[in-house]
Amino acid sequence: MTGWVVVAGLGPGNDALVTPEVTAILAEATDIVGYIPYVARVAQRPGLTLHASDNRVEIDRSRHALEMAAEGKRVVVVSSGDPGVFAMAAAVFEAVEAGPAHWRSLDIRVLPGITAMLAAAARAGAPLGHDFCAINLSDNLKPWALIERRLRLAAEADFAMAFYNPRSKSRPEGFERTLDILRDACGDSRPVIFARAVSTPDEAIRVVPLPDATADMADMRTMVIVGSSQTRIIERDGPPIVYTPRSVPV
Repeated sequence: MTGWVVVAGLGPGNDALVTPEVTAILAEATDIVGYIPYVARVAQRPGLTLHASDNRVEIDRSRHALEMAAEGKRVVVVSSGDPGVFAMAAAVFEAVEAGPAHWRSLDIRVLPGITAMLAAAARAGAPLGHDFCAINLSDNLKPWALIERRLRLAAEADFAMAFYNPRSKSRPEGFERTLDILRDACGDSRPVIFARAVSTPDEAIRVVPLPDATADMADMRTMVIVGSSQTRIIERDGPPIVYTPRSVPV
């Protein structure tokens, strides 16, 4: 039996947002590898082995998947959202580059998924309708000084910004510093979207002006989107529509 590794995105949470391509590959797999809550989203069946692990062992998890594929197993490494956005695809390729030469001959594929960023933007309207950037606010794998520099440059360039991993229990001060930096750098009252647990029963969407945003409005299940200076709010009965026009006035 010829083995392979597929790195697949399970989307933001609702099974309806898993692509048919990913559903089909899960049905072919002999082994599922991933972070504990993501593996739990895959239904057990005869002939399938689930390998769940902690969130901070991405490289070990990737090596395990590649080793099993080299033995002839059909391995799916699962991520939430899209596996190429702050997720497992890069970790797998890091392991390939540093690993034994025969891993480079394996059949390795990446199947995209709907990101939390795109799901959150769709719920709010179209806040990413013009140029935008995505920044992971976790300083586990990069220094805070780099995050701060990127925040200031993104604000100076007038991007809309989408923030992953805004506020954890172990580093609650990071997002508070982020808001301080944005208030200092932006100089205007941009809308901030707090989109928590999008597409799940716990979903909650809140839109507030940047001066009114507070750190406790976010946690690790929250996607935060900050508009550009051009981002507009359409007030109406019910939740407002937030969108960024497709053009910028000269």
